[in-house]
Amino acid sequence: MENYFGINYEFDYNTVLHRIDEQLAQGRAGYICVSDGVILNTVHRSAEYRRVVQDSMFCVCDSSYVPLYIKWIYKRERAQLSGAELTRRIVESRRYKMAFIGGSGEILTALRENLSRLNPDVEGMLFKELPFCHVADFDYEGIASEINAYGADVVFVSLGAPKQELFMHRLVPLLKGGVAIAVGAAFKFHAGIEEKRAPAWMVRHHMEWLYRIWQDPKKQIPRCFWILRTTPGILLHEWNALRHDRKAMKHGK
Repeated sequence: MENYFGINYEFDYNTVLHRIDEQLAQGRAGYICVSDGVILNTVHRSAEYRRVVQDSMFCVCDSSYVPLYIKWIYKRERAQLSGAELTRRIVESRRYKMAFIGGSGEILTALRENLSRLNPDVEGMLFKELPFCHVADFDYEGIASEINAYGADVVFVSLGAPKQELFMHRLVPLLKGGVAIAVGAAFKFHAGIEEKRAPAWMVRHHMEWLYRIWQDPKKQIPRCFWILRTTPGILLHEWNALRHDRKAMKHGK
């Protein structure tokens, strides 16, 4: 696990699986955040949300820009692991009993059908639609009771950031075990309804945000505004902290 910009990241897929297996072996519930630009931005604007993210097991890097920032500042090569890619790979692994929480009935029906092609076991797994409401108004005890009765190892949550992280923070203490993972728009991507992931060439060239704006400008433009407004300060703070640490190490010698 590595800390950049105040967030604890795991970048390697196999390490993510190992950490999930360790958590399951301990019999304690935990949660994983899939950190994109929205999460990075919100962590630096909200102390409450920062605590929620810091209480997670770790974050997966769902941003093509964070690896660029790390390369610019630290000269280290790191890679993106998107929520959609993480979902697909975990489903394909056929390692876990899974639950899929969030999204409309239409999305969940298409999601079940499409993911069952990757892993036939998915057909009999738990898919649960959630009402559209404030994060404080969910029936957490009822949701947890259903997940506990089913005995899910991995609970995929799709409510959108920052709502889904706040949701997991409230839900996980009520679970008897398992790992919740907030995967954002991954349900819609894999269902093939409402939203699709940007073409591979746009992802490679760090232009996925343009595709997302084109799909849903009302939602994405305010997000991009805050990201553009706060990111320079986040990068400057990280750079100054690194310079300070290097000077301290040099002075210590």
